[in-house]
Amino acid sequence: MIINKIAIAGDHAGFQLKSKLKQVLINNGIEVVDFGPYSIDSCDYADFAHPLSVSIEKKEADLGILICGSGNGIAITANKHQQIRAAICWEEELAKLARQHNDANILVLPARFISEEEAIKCVNVFINEDFEGGRHLKRIEKIPVNN
Repeated sequence: MIINKIAIAGDHAGFQLKSKLKQVLINNGIEVVDFGPYSIDSCDYADFAHPLSVSIEKKEADLGILICGSGNGIAITANKHQQIRAAICWEEELAKLARQHNDANILVLPARFISEEEAIKCVNVFINEDFEGGRHLKRIEKIPVNN
């Protein structure tokens, strides 16, 4: 999968890391759509996670990155969307497996528990790994809830 466009968002706790990662992506020639926030002012992650998730479902971006303090709240929010597979990763190997085995389409980073250096490694591996398919495909096909 060739990655041309990444959607990125977070909350106040993830703002500074989001800003850094956005610049790293742009410097690597990747178009970035920033869903906010645009400052460190207190805000609610759901206000940014939902629009980003919708954009991924509509295939307006190839992959997404969400960042909040622990990663939990923003991941829970994103995963409410049926076509989203948001994976919380705090080390490179987790990001690699999230793409290879789970076809994760959103990387979630816990800003308060990851270094900037490790976050960059996670982003790089996440956008450069492909889904393996095979035995993993039947598993991810069982994830959506059919009402």
